[in-house]
Amino acid sequence: MTKTFVTHLECSLTGQRYEAGRPHGLSDAGRPLLVRYDLAAIASHWSKEALAASDAPGLWRYAPMLPVADPADRVSLGEVMTPIVALDRSAAALGARPGRVLVKDEGRLPTGSFKARGLCLAVSMAKAFGLTHLAIPTNGNAGAALAAYASRAGIRTTVFCPDDTPDINVREIAAQGAETILVNGLINDCGRIVGEGKGPVGWFDISTLKEPYRIEGKKTMGLELAEQLGWRLPDAIFYPTGGGTGLIGMWKAFAELAEMGWIEGPMPKMIAVQAEGCAPIVKAWAAGEEHAPVWPDARTVAAGIRVPVAVGDFLIIRAVRESGGVAMAVADEDIMAMRDRIAADEGFLLCPEGAATAVAYKRALADGIVSADDTCVLWNCATGLKYKLPAVTRSLDKGQPVDYAAFA
Repeated sequence: MTKTFVTHLECSLTGQRYEAGRPHGLSDAGRPLLVRYDLAAIASHWSKEALAASDAPGLWRYAPMLPVADPADRVSLGEVMTPIVALDRSAAALGARPGRVLVKDEGRLPTGSFKARGLCLAVSMAKAFGLTHLAIPTNGNAGAALAAYASRAGIRTTVFCPDDTPDINVREIAAQGAETILVNGLINDCGRIVGEGKGPVGWFDISTLKEPYRIEGKKTMGLELAEQLGWRLPDAIFYPTGGGTGLIGMWKAFAELAEMGWIEGPMPKMIAVQAEGCAPIVKAWAAGEEHAPVWPDARTVAAGIRVPVAVGDFLIIRAVRESGGVAMAVADEDIMAMRDRIAADEGFLLCPEGAATAVAYKRALADGIVSADDTCVLWNCATGLKYKLPAVTRSLDKGQPVDYAAFA
């Protein structure tokens, strides 16, 4: 058994403490629980030099800052440190200078999205706790990650998807072993079904922020980014925001690193990016509120950020405000145009959610929220290959003469 530095869990709203070492859902106040660590002890037992010398793969290189005590409980599908790619050929179109606008490409992870981080940790903890049946609502990528990691761990899963979830995601979820059900509603409708089924079925609800460990998995995005940038954080991070686990997790990571003395200086502006057709966080932030009501008739081509209500809304908004950031909504037509342009110019196929961050960056630059000299990181949360692409209609008849002048 390896030591864990976890001390307790804490309600994100009230600060009430909860005992670590057993399964938890939401706090008594109905809000997310946060995992707390003895950070001074971590700092005294672990160093940047030890991390640099580590041969642990991907997110598991940060094991001292994670809650899995026994390495035997780690459920892995070969996680990697995802690359940071500069959009230098697109810089002029974005209004940026070369080397200043960077993309963290999470599409290189198992199951092709950043959901692998959160579900890897959540399933590992489920294994440690001996849970046997997990259930989740999903717009696609979270369900795929849960199905894959739970199958790897030998844990049963039931996944509920809105019936307009991209077909490739639904097929991926089912192919990776999950009981997969389509629902004629949105992700919050699927979430209600999962929540109501806890008693009669006995499954454990692993919805976004309704258990404590997906945040810890997503936290590794912040740890990894800091390490890759030499422990100097960027000026701003543009994050596609649905449930917001990653934005919350990164902000938590930066606070922990600062308390350990591993980073210094200003924190990055956290820019929460949503679609105009589903922007509850943007609306609440602009109104000076901390909680966002359900967004009616949520619609967007960026399925991953079509989340009408988020249980951690106040945590997202607090991180945005504390960092001096903003919440922005962008139009679907701009998202798809940006995706296509960057793919053609860079050979880099962003997912729609990732393309939304590029649209937001361009606007933020024009509005003076960031400057051309600022180093900004855009989060591409999944491989663009999971989404519908433009049709190809040009063809040749092999039996007819070829007009090679058309290619000149």
